[in-house]
Amino acid sequence: MDNLLSIVTFLPLVAAIILAVFLRGDDAAAQLNAKRLALAATTATFLISLAILVEFDPANTGFQLVEESEWLFGLTYKVGVDGISVLFVLLTTFLMPITIASCWGVTHRVKEYMVAMLVLETLMLGVFVALDLVLFYLFFEAGLIPMFLIIGIWGGKDRIYASFKFFLYTFLGSVLMLVAMIAMYVDAGTSDIEALLRHQFDAGPLSLMGWQIAGGMQTLLWLAFFASFAVKMPMWPVHTWLPDAHVQAPTAGSVVLAAILLKMGGYGFLRFSLPMFPVASDIMAPLVLWLSVIAIIYTSLVAMVQEDMKKLIAYSSVAHMGFVTMGIFAANQQGVDGAIFQMISHGFVSGALFLCVGVIYDRMHTRDIDAYGGLVVRMPAYALIFMLFTMANVGLPGTSGFVGEFLTLIGVFQVNTWVGVLAATGVILSACYALWLYRRVVFGDLIKESLKSITDMDRRERAIFAPLVVMTLLLGVYPSLVTDMIGPSVEALVTRYDVAVSAYVPDTHVAANH
Repeated sequence: MDNLLSIVTFLPLVAAIILAVFLRGDDAAAQLNAKRLALAATTATFLISLAILVEFDPANTGFQLVEESEWLFGLTYKVGVDGISVLFVLLTTFLMPITIASCWGVTHRVKEYMVAMLVLETLMLGVFVALDLVLFYLFFEAGLIPMFLIIGIWGGKDRIYASFKFFLYTFLGSVLMLVAMIAMYVDAGTSDIEALLRHQFDAGPLSLMGWQIAGGMQTLLWLAFFASFAVKMPMWPVHTWLPDAHVQAPTAGSVVLAAILLKMGGYGFLRFSLPMFPVASDIMAPLVLWLSVIAIIYTSLVAMVQEDMKKLIAYSSVAHMGFVTMGIFAANQQGVDGAIFQMISHGFVSGALFLCVGVIYDRMHTRDIDAYGGLVVRMPAYALIFMLFTMANVGLPGTSGFVGEFLTLIGVFQVNTWVGVLAATGVILSACYALWLYRRVVFGDLIKESLKSITDMDRRERAIFAPLVVMTLLLGVYPSLVTDMIGPSVEALVTRYDVAVSAYVPDTHVAANH
């Protein structure tokens, strides 16, 4: 199919425009129509995106389904996917209908809510398919706007503070990336990402204000991109915006934020940092590995003392993203495979956990852990679903959560044993806070009067969780669905990285670190 990627990317935007222009009124019928149109558009986008999977050849490590045309002012519109980006496109299209279905209880400015969600889907997809620096930056930054509005309009009582904190952190981090992109264009003479991957940025000696910079221009560019992607992930210590954003965001906003938006940081490291600045990535890898370990241990400990369910799961997300950055900068096949797998798995599991919180929040209007207890008596189906995703979050073998963590740890042990050992403690800590949360919410005696009339999940809620359950278990027992798709592209990336690093450093250094 011609223009397949463009159709998938912009279909939600077309639906948003139709919704904004033609839907009138704010009565119950108009609200229902807005939800139905958004659900139909996101479902159609997912079904069409399956054609990408059919057309995609995993053995081809280059970009596929490429579309290129000239835009106004000499800008180039160029999109395509490779083994690293294709699954993020499918993850986004898979999760958005589920997210829209979880919004059925929204009654405030429903049309605007659905428009924001549809626009956000187009912008997220654009990040993963863009093959031009300008296009990537536009999609990457524009995605802040609908998320800012979703938190700021439909969030909790401190939503204004949280939305501005989210916007300022992520926007300021990206300013340096814009400067780096301009420098790359000046140096390479092109904004084409395919051409930039072949271009060798100078890693020779560089002195700046009396400081000798190892890795030269590459290191400066790497640091500029790192500033943006580290905030987006988010990495410790620039993670503080995430818990506030999650707590104040509506359930659907939290799902999108955790399941898709955070992955843009990891994707950026894989698309730009490792392949374009390999020498700088090698020089800075120890820093990233140790920051990742701190994130895994520190945020796990912080999660243990949380009284708000959403905040606990938000800190859990930061810890799991620590495994991702650790795997990426291990820069070997197992590490990078594990990092991508962890991001895909985290999309299903963290999204489901925030939906689990949403189910009981809709009934009780509180996220305070102490307000619950003994829910298994009244909500056995909910208890079962919550248990499955809690165990997947812990990394139980047989669930998708196990595979990603196991692969990243194998990759890191090959590079730095101490980092691997300390990171492995994160698996134990995650079991502590996740099972502690589950025990306090679900088990125990049902003694609170307010809970004695609570109802179990209805058919719509069960239908929302069904595809997430299937994917979590399927990838847990059959991980090659992902690893076969990403394997050749990751192997090509790692090989290119090793060749570039070998050409720069003494062989003894390479042998010691790779």
